[in-house]
Amino acid sequence: MKNYTREDILRMVEEEDVGFIRLQFTDIFGTFKNVAVTRSQLEKVLDNECMFDGSSIEGFARVEDSDMYLYPDLNTFEIFPWRPQQGKVARFICDIYKGDGTIFESDPRYVLKKVVDKVQAEGYDFQVGPECEFFLFHTDEGGMPTTITHENASYFDLGPLDLGENARRDMVLTLEDMGFEIEASHHEFAAGQHEIDFKYDSALITADNIMTFKMVVKTIAKRHGLHATFMPKPKYGENGSGMHLNLSLNRDGINVFSDPKDVNGLSREAYYFIGGIMKHMKAISFITNPTVNSYKRLVPGYEAPVYIAWSAKNRTPLIRIPTAKTAHARIELRSPDPTANPYLALAVCLEAGMDGIRNEIMPPASVDTNIYRMSKEERDAIGIEELPGSLLEAVREFEKDAFIRGVLGKDLSEKFIAAKKKEYRDYRAQVTDWEIKNYLHVL
Repeated sequence: MKNYTREDILRMVEEEDVGFIRLQFTDIFGTFKNVAVTRSQLEKVLDNECMFDGSSIEGFARVEDSDMYLYPDLNTFEIFPWRPQQGKVARFICDIYKGDGTIFESDPRYVLKKVVDKVQAEGYDFQVGPECEFFLFHTDEGGMPTTITHENASYFDLGPLDLGENARRDMVLTLEDMGFEIEASHHEFAAGQHEIDFKYDSALITADNIMTFKMVVKTIAKRHGLHATFMPKPKYGENGSGMHLNLSLNRDGINVFSDPKDVNGLSREAYYFIGGIMKHMKAISFITNPTVNSYKRLVPGYEAPVYIAWSAKNRTPLIRIPTAKTAHARIELRSPDPTANPYLALAVCLEAGMDGIRNEIMPPASVDTNIYRMSKEERDAIGIEELPGSLLEAVREFEKDAFIRGVLGKDLSEKFIAAKKKEYRDYRAQVTDWEIKNYLHVL
């Protein structure tokens, strides 16, 4: 784990001939923002004196108290390997502070840090391994993205069927240059769809890594003349892109989810954690699946989960228990997608799981048959509920769950709700090609 000092940063910037420094932060919707400064401003950066107008970032601040400051996390210092070798470009990921020197409590990174600190005080370290899927599409003559791919590769195919193989390889090599430990990369089921998996780590590092990962994937795709999109469902009739989260808890370096005596290899804490997530899952969906398009992925027939259940024996439920050596016991939450703000998504998942542990919430029995083949009556008989079917349903579930709203805090919750209700209203007001095709000539 990095532990850079101020002197380390000054030395590296000098030795590596860094000319520009980007101060990156994440808005409430999970979009990377940045302010770029030259090397001459480094002392100012390290003194936490770089200011920006928070009122210009949606959801951040009102005009009357808009002066906000970027406090760099020195351990996130990284030099971009794709930039020039003279006058290199580096970055810090920053925390947001208000003009009076106090932390901005609606900063998504702070929301996660607060939850992690609380859980660490209880003796736990939250470990997360994400599985990030994305599509590579062609761009048009003007450089704008399309949904066109000229390949027909599917799961685990290789070149020449997999026409994105070279771009994906360069993404992996670039990520490794930036300190990622890449565990696997491969073509996914849909044409043009790919997955790159990097090693699990503690929650805050993983959230930072997800943001960096998305930036690298888009940057390298563009250098190959392609557009990388993390949109959950860019094409009708094709599988969508998810961001499965593999979750576990350590105590004193030992995985507390592990119990070799259990039939599923899980401890009592692991079952309680599952119970907590299932209890709050409908509200969690508002954070892990935060767009209108997210809910077009969560439909039967395309591998994404629809029903709130768990199993160690099949892949149709919301939560899967992967087969693993005892020391690596974990639960895999399969519903999140890569449009989620990773800081907020990990924060609500951790707190929901910890609610299960603190209150000893046992989950219902596992469902070890294909849920998609069960009738509604069969599902109702054993109490299987569905995930929200739309962004509006997810908003309403979030509004009902005071516990999950409390993870974000009153201010951030209200801003997120208002923004997403507006997004849904704007979506409902659109007239789509489907409507024109099905109604115009007959009505």
